[in-house]
Amino acid sequence: MAAGSILDAHYEVKPFYDEMFASEGRSRSHYQVLHTQLSGMTADDFAERRKVADATFLYQGITFTVYGKEEGIERIFPFDLVPRIIPHDEWQHLERGLVQRVTALNLFLDDVYHEQHILRENRIPPELVFSAKHFRREMMGINPAKGVYAHIVGTDIVRSEDGQYYVLEDNLRSPSGVSYMLENREVMKRTFAELFARYDVLPVEHYPHELLKTLQSVAPHGFTDASVALLTPGIYNSAYFEHAFLAHQMGIEIVEGRDLVAHNNKIYMRTTRGLQLVDVIYRRVDDDFLDPLAFRQDSALGVAGLLNAYRAGNVTLANAIGTGVADDKAVYAFVPEMIRFYLGEDPVLNNVTTYIGLREDDCRYILEHIDQLVVKAVNESGGYGMLIGPHATRAEREQFCERIRANPRNYIAQPTLALSRHPTMLENELTGCHIDLRPYTLYGEKITVVPGGLTRVALRKGSLVVNSSQGGGSKDTWVLRE
Repeated sequence: MAAGSILDAHYEVKPFYDEMFASEGRSRSHYQVLHTQLSGMTADDFAERRKVADATFLYQGITFTVYGKEEGIERIFPFDLVPRIIPHDEWQHLERGLVQRVTALNLFLDDVYHEQHILRENRIPPELVFSAKHFRREMMGINPAKGVYAHIVGTDIVRSEDGQYYVLEDNLRSPSGVSYMLENREVMKRTFAELFARYDVLPVEHYPHELLKTLQSVAPHGFTDASVALLTPGIYNSAYFEHAFLAHQMGIEIVEGRDLVAHNNKIYMRTTRGLQLVDVIYRRVDDDFLDPLAFRQDSALGVAGLLNAYRAGNVTLANAIGTGVADDKAVYAFVPEMIRFYLGEDPVLNNVTTYIGLREDDCRYILEHIDQLVVKAVNESGGYGMLIGPHATRAEREQFCERIRANPRNYIAQPTLALSRHPTMLENELTGCHIDLRPYTLYGEKITVVPGGLTRVALRKGSLVVNSSQGGGSKDTWVLRE
């Protein structure tokens, strides 16, 4: 180990599962090459690579805005240069679980908007589904192209202290972050080219191509050259960089609602050459704002008549309207039951134990043990609407208890997980920071799981919140070929 190595400083492995270290000073076999590389680096060496990465992100425009008292401040998107490495056999296990889960969720969505067998047999409480914020009665009886509702899915996975992977959350409406997965890989290739070359890492660069193939495969009339457009709320949306990035990578148009028009139950795009038919819309606009004739009348983000064109089978929406019912954190608790009901299989990936506020016994347990639990509002994201009981003040816990009593359907609770940690550079020191993983699954004619995904990391010591809006960042995720 070189003098002044960034591994000289004491790195605490326990009490959490550490992704890189099996014990103090002993790395896991798939991390040995990385361990050797870091052992030969000083903090100054690492800082030089950090500068290269920051310059790349800045040049590519990969920034986010922090709003202060007077004006917004643009900052580099938080990224840590120590990659997460997943062995091939672990990835195969995750991939099997993701394919199984996404298959069951799509079958659930089709059932809920048609025959509702799972509800009639009371395998899931009907009142839970019908009271879900994103359940759309307008979707009843509509048959999406190829029967697919959720074409792009981001699944949040964590590893607990027992070393096992668990699904923490499903994101079926409009999962974000894939652009950072792609840019993280490009940055790592530039800043640690020699290290990357020593690992046989499965590629992620083909994601835009696979995404375009997926979208074209679900065109309403099976066109192989189907016209695809990405619908964005506009430049002021926090994820606009990703919208523009993906549209550019796929070679498709990025449009706003005002760029589209409905005519004779078909959707057309305004161009300098006149109106052009649009077959598939990859929409990054929420259900409520998609069509002012069907949903919110004050929406300027959608297209009047879009729902009628969709209902007529003349345009595909990815993801389908109403997929958010399966995003609901209370409905999430029943995904293992969906797998058993529709597939006749046991779940490959388990859920985290979840207490549902709508159930009287569960609600009482939540209120009595709120100091030990993580409480979440069922339709919030980005780390909002959440209470981490052990880290909250008494006043904060009491305030949440009042909210739960007032609207128990809106809350679930889970044990405080000891999320696995990964070496992360904080203030020129390698520190164990908590992480999760968001792999991306594409569902068209087939199901494709991109090898890796976005590893999100809490960039505050001891924090369990990995969302970038709450001070988190990301890492490149390397899935080994063998």
